[in-house]
Amino acid sequence: MIAILLLLFWTFFQIGLFGFGGGYAMISMIQGEVVNHYHWMTMGQFTDIVAVSQMTPGPIGINAATYVGYSAVVNAGHAWYWGILGSSIATFAVVLPSFVLMILISRFLMAYKNHPIVEHVFLGLRPAVVGLLAAASLCLMNSENFSTPSENAWQFGISVALFCFAFISTKVYKMNPIHVILLCGLAGLVLL
Repeated sequence: MIAILLLLFWTFFQIGLFGFGGGYAMISMIQGEVVNHYHWMTMGQFTDIVAVSQMTPGPIGINAATYVGYSAVVNAGHAWYWGILGSSIATFAVVLPSFVLMILISRFLMAYKNHPIVEHVFLGLRPAVVGLLAAASLCLMNSENFSTPSENAWQFGISVALFCFAFISTKVYKMNPIHVILLCGLAGLVLL
């Protein structure tokens, strides 16, 4: 029991420490650790956690850590109350590095924000953030979410159409994302 709690803390502490770019950038890191490395859950369970994390209030990375912490402990065969402890530990661990770093650098950032070295560091982090966001998107574009034309052509076609609709409506037509989520959810219920 203690081993999984310590692993949860260490894993999410590292994700919080190296997850530049916010919660969406953390998704691929979380998926790599909890699905591929530790096998705490399946890709289908992780996809469900990402969906719930997006719909609930708060940052997606913290919400995902909360749900993964609970699921990892419960999936390991422990009782639900240990899952709540796992959830709390994962959430605390993912927030701790940012909290400590912000306290440490907030005093110096305002004084040195226009320094060339600081500007170059932030310029270097931008492509890394874009790469992490792209990795998170690609991790979720799998057969469990979109199916495949050979498995279920109808589900694959509807999934791709909903993806295109969501992308175009938010990017081109600047539609409210909440309306897009509701429309896609309704279409998914009716068509799938």
